[in-house]
Amino acid sequence: MKIKHLVVGAGFSGSVLAERIASVLKEPVVIIEKRSHIGGNCHDYKDKNGIYVHKYGPHIFHTNNKVVWDYLSRFTKWHPFFLKVEAFTGGLNIPLPFNLNSLHAVFPKSLAAIYESKLLEKIGFGRQISILELNQIKDSDLKNLSAYIYGNICLRYYQKQWEIPPEKLDLSVARRVPICVSKDNRYFHDTYQGIPTEGFSNLIETILDNPLIKVHLNTPFEKNFFKYENLYYTASIDEFFNYELGELPYRSLTFDIQEINTSQFQPVAVVSYPMNYHFTRICEHKHFSNTPSKKTVLSYEYPSAFKRGVNERYYPIPQEENQHLYARYIQKAKNFRNIHFLGRLGDYKYYNMDQTINRALTFFEDLYGKS
Repeated sequence: MKIKHLVVGAGFSGSVLAERIASVLKEPVVIIEKRSHIGGNCHDYKDKNGIYVHKYGPHIFHTNNKVVWDYLSRFTKWHPFFLKVEAFTGGLNIPLPFNLNSLHAVFPKSLAAIYESKLLEKIGFGRQISILELNQIKDSDLKNLSAYIYGNICLRYYQKQWEIPPEKLDLSVARRVPICVSKDNRYFHDTYQGIPTEGFSNLIETILDNPLIKVHLNTPFEKNFFKYENLYYTASIDEFFNYELGELPYRSLTFDIQEINTSQFQPVAVVSYPMNYHFTRICEHKHFSNTPSKKTVLSYEYPSAFKRGVNERYYPIPQEENQHLYARYIQKAKNFRNIHFLGRLGDYKYYNMDQTINRALTFFEDLYGKS
């Protein structure tokens, strides 16, 4: 018996697409997921202390896309949450992204005033600029400021996170954590920001709560086993083609999750460590929902290269040569009219959550002409 619609992967991409097929087309969908849980890398769980633990690192939903926000709001209520991140560097905890408050925390008052004046003159209040773009401005004071930010925050962090300096990655990566000419300490500045009140896993479970959707966990995809009319593949595209053209590189993460016998460990949810230690950041999970408890839960985040059978894929590496290889795989995919690729792994794009969901929604509309 053929499956009408087979979705590989129960993360946001696969779950949203399955919901659209079941709710709009009124057709049955089967989702297979190789892990033991839904939610992909957004999976979370509630521990014995009542703390929602983000198993694969901190996830805060943020978007300016009202369509995506309204879509998700049909399946969850929101806990308003504005992430604040600090970077520990030079013995100080300073706001990240680097902003005017960071500037005055790091430099003597007279020097900070000079740098602030130049930032306001050359860039403008409320504007953002990447470290690579800041370094291009022909001003000696801003060159000095750029050198400090690059050397004490950006370079070491990129070396740990990517093993590649920022100038050798696509500019979009550097723009993800810009220099902000403002005193707004929020990590994201989007209109809509929050965390599902019952967690991300519950949100995805609610999205999938349709009698036409069947989910099979602990079920890896095998080409010769499943018979389908339409396949929607949200795993890695090179894996689908058995790496015939070569392997697309990814960065991976390992998490050391610890319960600590103290009510609070750090002042904000996430503290980055660009200069010290092998881990890149410490996340304290109770901050996400302001959970009162006598203990707290921390996760230490260690980046590494992705290795098949050893760890999970997290981040596509945005470099020109990798995009060329991906384009060759897409060319091969055009030979299969009933097989579709999407999601961070299927599209080989460093999507945020809202971009992932918007991609699934627009993909469905483009394919079926319905919304």
